[in-house]
Amino acid sequence: MGKGGKDKGKGKDKGKGKDKGKKGGKKGGKKGDKGKGKAQVVVEPHRLEGVFVSKGKDDSLVTRNMDPGNSVYGEKRLSVNGDGDEKIEYRVWNPFRSKLGAGIVGGIANCAVKPGAKVLYLGGASGTTVSHVSDMIGPEGVVYAVEFSHRSGRDLTNMAKRRPNVVPIVEDARQPQRYRMLIGMVDVIFSDVAQPDQARIVTHNASFFLKNGGWVIISIKANCVDSTAAPEAVFAMEVDKLRKDGVKPKEQLTLEPYHRDHALVTGIYRAPKKKKDE
Repeated sequence: MGKGGKDKGKGKDKGKGKDKGKKGGKKGGKKGDKGKGKAQVVVEPHRLEGVFVSKGKDDSLVTRNMDPGNSVYGEKRLSVNGDGDEKIEYRVWNPFRSKLGAGIVGGIANCAVKPGAKVLYLGGASGTTVSHVSDMIGPEGVVYAVEFSHRSGRDLTNMAKRRPNVVPIVEDARQPQRYRMLIGMVDVIFSDVAQPDQARIVTHNASFFLKNGGWVIISIKANCVDSTAAPEAVFAMEVDKLRKDGVKPKEQLTLEPYHRDHALVTGIYRAPKKKKDE
């Protein structure tokens, strides 16, 4: 028995010293790196409320998942230790799939979409950005998402079933009177309808639902408004239309390289006089 133990010990040592040890070392190293990589992912608050940045191998914009365990459009999810044993899940926000996400990554100065906000989202599509807005505003906020296409509206509605702060509305944003009974006054309107008369659509909805001093955030696609004019000229023209309809422009930001010939414009609707110079 003692001899067998000796041989076994030798065999073990030999294996460790040569092939097994090398392979094991490599494998162990990979596992260690993997574990190390996971440990290195740190989520920090972004300067804008309701948004976070994951710091790791690749920095990413993330939002805290209102529907833990589920992705909306195949996006990556990250779990980070919270207080005690609590796990907090975040969703990576792809700026190539979202105009608002691209604006935040691009350095937009102010964003009225924040925790507790009431948001009217025009052009909700199948809910990619709406889901991140849902994360940003949290359980105290509400996002009314208007989408004209019935096909996209189905996806939007299915996503909303798992998110109590999302109210899907399958309607034409040009006809806000059709859904006026479903929406209260909101703090901000975000628009991504890509229509030639988008500025009019936004201000028409603002006249129904946006409080005085509320914010407008509009994604302008130059080709949809006028494909013959230079994008800069189109943006200037749309900003002028907004100004004439009571929106005081605050910021204009290009969405390159994420979205070609797009700009994000923010403004205050019917700004109170005392805040005029702010």
